[in-house]
Amino acid sequence: MAYQYTESGLDNVYLENGFTIHETKYGEGVSIQDTAGLHRVIGLWLVELPKPLNGAELRFLRIEMDLSQKHLATIIGSTEQTVRRWEKARNRPIQGTADRMMRALYTEYVGGDGSVRRVVDRLAELNQIDHATAKLHKSGPDWEVSCAA
Repeated sequence: MAYQYTESGLDNVYLENGFTIHETKYGEGVSIQDTAGLHRVIGLWLVELPKPLNGAELRFLRIEMDLSQKHLATIIGSTEQTVRRWEKARNRPIQGTADRMMRALYTEYVGGDGSVRRVVDRLAELNQIDHATAKLHKSGPDWEVSCAA
């Protein structure tokens, strides 16, 4: 018996095993083994599919990378409202740069050395200030930033 894993937010994921159905005082309950591993495999499967991501898939990947809609919008150069609209239109394909950027970010996020998380965090900080000034000084053979505002 396969279990439709709708808790993932995706309608097309079924588990063949690795879960236990049990009765609770509130009705039927499900326990899933190694949820983190399961979600990693689902995410990698999604980014490998030869079709554009849809809103539900984008949301799944965003949540797996622990990004807010606002954070993701900043990273991909969009608006929070656009990300919200994509996710709300669950089955509508996401086209272009946003689709490719999500695939690249997720792939690096799960398979990289952690540096992509630092890049993601740094990208989310973009556009937070309008003007910056740096004071630089020569320290031996190298230049360094002594004060930035």
